[in-house]
Amino acid sequence: MAWAVLLASAVLEAVWATALAASAGFTRPGPTALFLVATAASMAGLAWSVRRIPLATAYAVWVGVGASLTVGWAMLTGAEAFSWAKLAFIAGIVGCSAGLKALGGRATPTGRAARR
Repeated sequence: MAWAVLLASAVLEAVWATALAASAGFTRPGPTALFLVATAASMAGLAWSVRRIPLATAYAVWVGVGASLTVGWAMLTGAEAFSWAKLAFIAGIVGCSAGLKALGGRATPTGRAARR
């Protein structure tokens, strides 16, 4: 369940990053409100996830997946130019995030990771 929440939080990271760009420096109310709500929900999900997933792993996956989705969305919508090199680097980020999950481990009350 912690991984599902973490991935949902990463999706929300892409939402708030995209809304931040669309807010035009917080001058547009709709995107600004979406930014605030998505940021709060994304951070809450990340905070909940790190109770069960080691912080370093959770944060790396959250940032990696969120950044990949943000760049992917920007390329799909034309806000950023498409290139095969960008796609390869995004695949690398996603692959590294999957690798961190595959390594496993869980957070402990002391903050040290324990192997499963």
